[in-house]
Amino acid sequence: MSTLVSSQIDTDHLQIGSGIETVADLVDRLGDIPLGRIRMHPAPGTAVEDDVIQMKLCELIDGVVVEKALSFFESRLAIVLATMIELYLRKNPVGFVVGAAAQTRTTPGRIRIPDVSFSRWEKTTDGTVPTEPIGPFAPELAVEILSPGNTKREMAEKRRDLFAAGTQLIWILDPKKKTVSVYRDVDDCRTIESDGALGGEELLPGFSLSIQEWFEIAAGPRRG
Repeated sequence: MSTLVSSQIDTDHLQIGSGIETVADLVDRLGDIPLGRIRMHPAPGTAVEDDVIQMKLCELIDGVVVEKALSFFESRLAIVLATMIELYLRKNPVGFVVGAAAQTRTTPGRIRIPDVSFSRWEKTTDGTVPTEPIGPFAPELAVEILSPGNTKREMAEKRRDLFAAGTQLIWILDPKKKTVSVYRDVDDCRTIESDGALGGEELLPGFSLSIQEWFEIAAGPRRG
């Protein structure tokens, strides 16, 4: 397998930097992303934005197409949060929210897909949601809901990309622990426990969501 994969890596056009000679080097460069999420077509190092536009739910990392990790219940949690933010925005029209199909350009050669994203209208040119296939700016608030396929290094790399591109706040939900890590910088983190509540701070003034309520709505009514 290693020989086959290595033969498909276009080292003449590789965007991910020098020193990539083996599959292990590639995985290390991407942040320990599992092999099952790394697309081989187009060959690693040669992918461009048009490739991920066609594939959907894939991110572009320096010429490598990587599938986004998102499981069934995690997707439900994302929908519930986006809905709660949208309801807030109906009364407080300060911006707009998009979900996990919204690809966002962070830097040249990198496209990220937060599970939920909020951007203020000031980010737009005319007060309307961009219609390009790829969002032209990073959101002020990015939300990631951890799935079994995510790695710590992968998430740290994504935080670096988003903050460098202008994101101000990142929420990372751990569904197993029912905790939310709130980041204001790559390593500036505070944890909200399962009995706490998320606050919108200055981005969404007055917004609040109990983590327990979030999970209860996502799980649905119990029978019996």
